[in-house]
Amino acid sequence: MAAKSFQDLIVWQKAHGFTLQVYASTQGFPKEEIYGLTAQFRRAAVSVAANIVEGFRKQSKVDKARFFNMAEGSLEECRYYLILAHDLGHMDKRSLWELSDEIGRLLNAYRAAVLADAKG
Repeated sequence: MAAKSFQDLIVWQKAHGFTLQVYASTQGFPKEEIYGLTAQFRRAAVSVAANIVEGFRKQSKVDKARFFNMAEGSLEECRYYLILAHDLGHMDKRSLWELSDEIGRLLNAYRAAVLADAKG
């Protein structure tokens, strides 16, 4: 059954959950990081879900795939922030890392399906 809303997409649901967890995790970051790592990490996490939303409404399959690819790029940025925050001792990256892997697999599959549909 086709999704009627971006909220029906499992990949968006997971990305939204990831964003909420990033916000919760960064709540405990040092105050000097508020305009640095905290803001960058949150912005990138929001961008994952936001690009999925924007891609959902695009009419062209190529445009849809491009936005899902941008979401993948933002997810990779988040993975770097996970490594950095972990290495700085601000957080344990394990649970968010596992969720980012799942989102990455879903995004890749969704983008590939959109492109395969565009060719067929």
